[in-house]
Amino acid sequence: MDLGNLDDLRKEFEQMAGTCTLNPEGGAHNEHEDSENEDIPHYVEELLKKLLAPSIAGVYLTRIDLKRIADDLDASLPIKERKKMLRALMRHITTKASLREIFEVMNRYIDGRILIYQELAEDFPASKVIFEGFIQKATKTKNMFDRIVDDFEEFEVTDEPLMI
Repeated sequence: MDLGNLDDLRKEFEQMAGTCTLNPEGGAHNEHEDSENEDIPHYVEELLKKLLAPSIAGVYLTRIDLKRIADDLDASLPIKERKKMLRALMRHITTKASLREIFEVMNRYIDGRILIYQELAEDFPASKVIFEGFIQKATKTKNMFDRIVDDFEEFEVTDEPLMI
C-alpha cells in the first residue's frame, strides 16, 4: 500500500469535510443554533437537568416521544437533539393553561411508562425493587410539573419590563 496516496486521500477528505463537527446525538454542529439558548424561561433549565436524565426522572423520553408530545399539542417540532427539542417546545409558553396542557400530555407518557414498570415488576418479582424506584422517581417528576405550574408567572408579550 502506497502511503503517499493515503496521505493525499486524507488531505482531500479533510478539505472536503472542512470544520464540520458532529455532535453525539447526530447531525452537524451549527453555530447559529446556539442562539436557541437565548430567551428561554427559567424553569426550562430545571426540566433539562431533571426530565431528560432518566436517573432523576425515572423515565426516558426519546426524541420520538417529544415529537409525539408536540404533535398531541398541535405544535410543529423538528426532530433534533432532545435538549433543543424540549427548549423549542417550552420556548413560547406564556400562560399557566398552556404550561399545564404540556405537562398533562407529558404525564400521559410518564403514566404509560409507569404501567410498563408495574407490569415488569409483576412479571419479574426479583426486579420489583428496581422498578419501584423508577416509579417513585417518575411520580416525583410529575410532582415537579405541578410545582412548576404553581410557581409559573403569566406574562404577555406586550408587558413592559419592570424598572427597578
